[in-house]
Formats: sequence, structure tokens, C-alpha cells
Amino acid sequence: MSDPDDLQQVGHVLDAWGVRGWVKVAPDDPQAAALLKAKTWWLKHPGLPGPASAFKVRLVRRHGSALVALLEGLSERNAALALRGQKVAVRRADFPPADEGEFYWADLIGCRVRNPQGDDLGEVVGLLDSAAHAILRIQRPDSPPGRAPRERLIPFVQAYIGEVDLAARTIIAQWDASYD
Repeated sequence: MSDPDDLQQVGHVLDAWGVRGWVKVAPDDPQAAALLKAKTWWLKHPGLPGPASAFKVRLVRRHGSALVALLEGLSERNAALALRGQKVAVRRADFPPADEGEFYWADLIGCRVRNPQGDDLGEVVGLLDSAAHAILRIQRPDSPPGRAPRERLIPFVQAYIGEVDLAARTIIAQWDASYD
């Protein structure tokens, strides 16, 4: 059986929680909306071949900056410990709709970033969460081949982000290519 085509990684298992099979999960997005809504999670050790394992979510709740969850089929601590380090994915179809003017980080990754003058600033490869706001991690188009990619960081705030067009996979940023 293969994985659904629309799986999105949304966190990873930190550890077991308690003695009755609960797991503690670190969400990739501080809001954790997809993890809280999805009825099935797919877990997989990074780098191992084969499909992910699907687990029905019996209970999930916030626990500080993490989540704790009871997954179907887990009833004791050792079973939960065996999942430590696994990546957690959910179907994109399980994400709740984003509010007007809001975006899921997973949707921004892969977007091309340009400034109003048409300069190609690069491609979004990830985001960072600072205490104040998200920051786009952009791989610069002038990254030398065979070397570590060069990145630029642009705050994802209204002062710098003019337009996000997910259909066209582009972001217009008020950012000069010479800033970095």
C-alpha cells in the first residue's frame, strides 16, 4: 500500500508521554491546526524506504508548545517509545481552510520570490519561527553548484511581503537583491 499523494510533514515524535501509549509531538507550525484536526496521522522514520504507517488519532491535545496524542493501537509506553524520531504527516485535504490573508507554511515552500522590479530573489525552502513573526528561508538563485546553497532571510510581514499568489507559486517581496 502506498502513501496518499497529498501528505505534508507537520511535525515529529519527540518521545513517549506517560505509561499508557501516548506520544509527545513537536509540531512544525506553532498553530498545529492540521495535527489537531486530522483523524489519521502517517508516521515514518526519516531516510527509511517504504510507505509510512497510518495511525488513527484517538485523542490529541496541546501540552505547552508540543502536542500529546493517543494513537490507535498504542496502549503502553514501549510502543510509544518505538515511534520516537518519526516524522508525522497528514493529508493536505485535512488542513482546515486558512483565513483570509493567512497561509500555511507548507503552501509557501517552493514559491518563487521576486521583487517589484522583477529580480529573482530565489525559492522558498523553509520558514523560521521567531518570537515576533515567521521568516522566509530563500535559496538564492546564484548559489554555486556543488556547494552549500546560499540563503537569504526575509521577514514574512506586511512591510516586506506585497503579494502571495499560491496559484502562480510566486511571492512579491519589497526586497532589494543587493541587501545580502
